[in-house]
Amino acid sequence: MKRIEEYVRSINDFPKEGIVFRDITSVLQDPEGLQLAIDSILKELDGVDFDVVVGPESRGFIFGVPVAYATKKAFVPVRKKGKLPLETISMEYDLEYGSAILEMHKDSIKPGQKVVIVDDLMATGGTIEVIVKMIEQLGGEVVKICFLMELCGLKGRDKLVGYDIASIISYEGN
Repeated sequence: MKRIEEYVRSINDFPKEGIVFRDITSVLQDPEGLQLAIDSILKELDGVDFDVVVGPESRGFIFGVPVAYATKKAFVPVRKKGKLPLETISMEYDLEYGSAILEMHKDSIKPGQKVVIVDDLMATGGTIEVIVKMIEQLGGEVVKICFLMELCGLKGRDKLVGYDIASIISYEGN
């Protein structure tokens, strides 16, 4: 079996010149690549005591749901504003060119629950920082954050100091 890095496709100059886009669709399209990605995240959770898996729309769903299934835990989706039908909590955060709002159902995390966050990529850390704040606002405790990939040059970990973070693949640049 290949290493997980070998399944990730690098596309130069996308979405703009000078950027190397790390494409996970090549991981998802290969049964062995997908299995290796999920198994690698599960390995990072060995020995971690947790109650629920949280994943942001949309790629956090792709990796978070199989992790929740394999560990017999619930999955909580974090969605863009207006996509959840019940009462929500929300938080706005800054993007490169503007801002966005994320939401969670108000009853999705119970006080005292231990939470693992799963997503495909850590870049600047802004999305996960907001998710951590919402989980804590609901009384949950973030015990681990797992990413398939991390772009270390964007220093996302700086926004998540004090949290246990695991990245399966780390790229030094942006």
